[in-house]
Amino acid sequence: MKRTIFLITVFYFCLSANVFAGEAVLPAPNGIHLPDGYKDWPVISVSHREDNQTLRAILGNDTAIKAARSGKTNPWPEGSILGKLVWKDTTHEKWQKAVVPGEFIHAEFMVKDSKKYEATGGWGFARWKGLDQNPYGKDESFVQECFGCHTPVKDSDYVFTRPALIP
Repeated sequence: MKRTIFLITVFYFCLSANVFAGEAVLPAPNGIHLPDGYKDWPVISVSHREDNQTLRAILGNDTAIKAARSGKTNPWPEGSILGKLVWKDTTHEKWQKAVVPGEFIHAEFMVKDSKKYEATGGWGFARWKGLDQNPYGKDESFVQECFGCHTPVKDSDYVFTRPALIP
């Protein structure tokens, strides 16, 4: 009987480990967690970078969507979260003039909290690489790279994204 209970217990823990493995995504080195439900957020805009041949869908949480739809994005309101999903661009195998998403590169997020992230223009930055969503950066100093890139758009609250007009 003890052996049966032992085997059932071991089986349960093995099954639990397999079921839950891969579900937990580690936070970015600065403590920002991958936002829950971001895959279902509405689209704010899209972009294409010719320098690295990537396509991007820019998403937003409810606060960011409300601001984007009302044109109140300079500054973005506290609590806004902007997400960017990035793919290598490729052409459609049946329609060579169509550019479509290829390999998934990363998901990155900007979190608006002017007090907490005062040193980086009021934004917290985070990125997760690949489909397995590995946090980017060895330590929290990686945000200086992000902030440095966003400094040229200081006059638009450090945000490159221009919300797309929707009729």
